[in-house]
Amino acid sequence: MKDPETPAPAHKSWLRRYVSIPAVIVICVIVYLTFFGDNSIAQRLEYEHSIDSISALLAAEEDSLQYYRDLNNRLSTDPELMEQVVREQYNMNRPNEDVFLITDE
Repeated sequence: MKDPETPAPAHKSWLRRYVSIPAVIVICVIVYLTFFGDNSIAQRLEYEHSIDSISALLAAEEDSLQYYRDLNNRLSTDPELMEQVVREQYNMNRPNEDVFLITDE
């Protein structure tokens, strides 16, 4: 039984009725960490893009390294190849030979 002298409880707003202050704080912290923190989604995507581009550069450099290792091995064992490379890249010639350089300009 209700006491007639007791005032009726004031109506709470719908926000206070369904959402508590700690829940709002937790949600705000989660949103901040997800979108604005050091490990945010945008930052992770940027890091992954950087990793992908660096991995591609590394693969290209490894291909170059392998090419030059093979060339070095072949140059140390094949004197004809060494002569060809020296003549082409360093414009060297034999004593009785003339070399003409043709450039595209």
